Amino acid sequence: MKQLPHTLPSLIINLFFIIGLLSALSFRALLVIKELFPEFFRPVWYLGIIGYIVFFSYRYFISVKRKKAISHNKLISKVKQNKLSIDDRRVIAYLLASIEKSKENLNYLFIFATSALAILLDIML
Repeated sequence: MKQLPHTLPSLIINLFFIIGLLSALSFRALLVIKELFPEFFRPVWYLGIIGYIVFFSYRYFISVKRKKAISHNKLISKVKQNKLSIDDRRVIAYLLASIEKSKENLNYLFIFATSALAILLDIML
């Protein structure tokens, strides 16, 4: 019997949310830091880029997990055949199809890869 997908504990979800926020704030603070505290520019940049790598890797994992759950369990076709009201089935089918068709996982993968490349180029240069 295969294991059903489940959400992660709130502590983990909140931790990644905070990592994402700190990363975004780091990048937005760089212009000010560059002018006022230039010695902190590189550490803050690394905080932002490494945070993005961690955050978008996590988001990629979640996106792939959702798509697998939908396709492996054939949920879209099953929802369409259920005894829910027609409007309920349409809304659920829309949500599932939207998740399945979404390219968000590619966005996360792209951000992860370009962030890792930025670190590599910085180290090499």
